[in-house]
Amino acid sequence: MLRPRRLPSLNGIRAFEAAARSGAFTTAAAELNVTPAAVSRLVRLLEQRLGIVLFDRHANRLTPTAAGEAFRAGLTPLLDRLARLTAEVVDAGCHHVLTVGVGPSFAIRWLIPRLADFTRTQPGIDVRIATGGAAAPFADGWSCGIRLGDGTWPGLVSEFLVSADLVPVCAPAVAAKLSDPSDLVPGMLLRVAHAADDWLRWASTAGLSELRAAGPIFDFYGQAQQAAADGVGVALGVRPYVDDDLAAGRLVALFGITAPKIGGWHLVYRPTRTADPALSAFRDWIRTAARRA
Repeated sequence: MLRPRRLPSLNGIRAFEAAARSGAFTTAAAELNVTPAAVSRLVRLLEQRLGIVLFDRHANRLTPTAAGEAFRAGLTPLLDRLARLTAEVVDAGCHHVLTVGVGPSFAIRWLIPRLADFTRTQPGIDVRIATGGAAAPFADGWSCGIRLGDGTWPGLVSEFLVSADLVPVCAPAVAAKLSDPSDLVPGMLLRVAHAADDWLRWASTAGLSELRAAGPIFDFYGQAQQAAADGVGVALGVRPYVDDDLAAGRLVALFGITAPKIGGWHLVYRPTRTADPALSAFRDWIRTAARRA
């Protein structure tokens, strides 16, 4: 026979954790949409139930005791996980919510310009785009993600979408002055902070092993790509999301030399999401869009 859990009041837990995290009953009250007196009372009841003091109370602030800080340090990630789990279960039960985690550059340069086609064919699916950078871990509440790599992410199903090729790009006026890879100089080569090896990889492919990039540094590929379009220098664009700018003439691909990044773009999701109708519809759509790319 299962033994019953001995748990304190969830309202008391929430009140204490919010007050400990914010340092004030008033701030916690605003977060929980109750009065400061209600938060204070719930915390006092929790202390009585546990038989320990959780706060040293001062005139204008709260200071967690050693026991209170230890309790808060364990509670905050538990409550965060509970919130994510609740959202995931609700979203999965609705079947019409699709949350796609994707890096900012891929979202802006490739996914979002094509998203109207998906929403037109699937008007009943509520699409949510979550961007956190290419290195952001897969979040529990996401239906799926789009990631760059070798396709190996433990705990996730991975489906290859499209190769990621590096190609030097710049504005047409800049391209007119560059006829050979040897015309490139370090100061004109735009860099991306989280992709320090890109220029080395391309230079090796082009037979320029001594070339070292020394131009301005940007946080994301999309920023470097925009700077290149504005004539700041030469960026390494990543296919396929540089293709729209090439087709529109905003950028020019130089020298006809490309270098592959490791792996490519993949659609990733948890195995528990396999039967999700919204994800199934998105999988079909993005695989078709990737083949076109």
